[in-house]
Amino acid sequence: MKIFLLGLPGSGKTTLGKELAKALGLPFVDLDAEIEKTEGTSIPKIFEQKKEDYFRRIESAELKNWCSKEADFVMSTGGGVPVYFDNIEIINKSGKSIFLDVPASEIARRIVNTKLSERPLFAKAHPESIKDHVEFMRSHRLSFYKKAHYTVSGNSITTDKLLNVIKKEIPQ
Repeated sequence: MKIFLLGLPGSGKTTLGKELAKALGLPFVDLDAEIEKTEGTSIPKIFEQKKEDYFRRIESAELKNWCSKEADFVMSTGGGVPVYFDNIEIINKSGKSIFLDVPASEIARRIVNTKLSERPLFAKAHPESIKDHVEFMRSHRLSFYKKAHYTVSGNSITTDKLLNVIKKEIPQ
């Protein structure tokens, strides 16, 4: 089974994805890391040098590449993946999607405590404006995230919560 974790930047997709993959005995795929390997540069540099439109095109191509593989995995998608092109439909046809619905205030707290320069959509944001930026982003993306097969909500989503949600989908 392919499992895709969706959500805003800072919602825990990568952290939970690694833990979930380990618990399920599946490989973990970080879509952003795969893009960096393919492009030979960092996501912030892609945004800076080639802009967001280029990034979204290669992001979609990398997603389609992974979805076409026979192998099962747990994937941490980029926060914008479900919003662009027909990515959410591709995800939902290829496997099971889980929306990590973390409140904007918690996401803003997490993002402020990271290197903003490594988060292209927040790199130029003033720390005091991040919560407003997250709320705006959430309002724009929520209709796409809600197309996920499952939604898990809360300030601190655990691997156990995710396992409980998907256990009926895992072959015995």
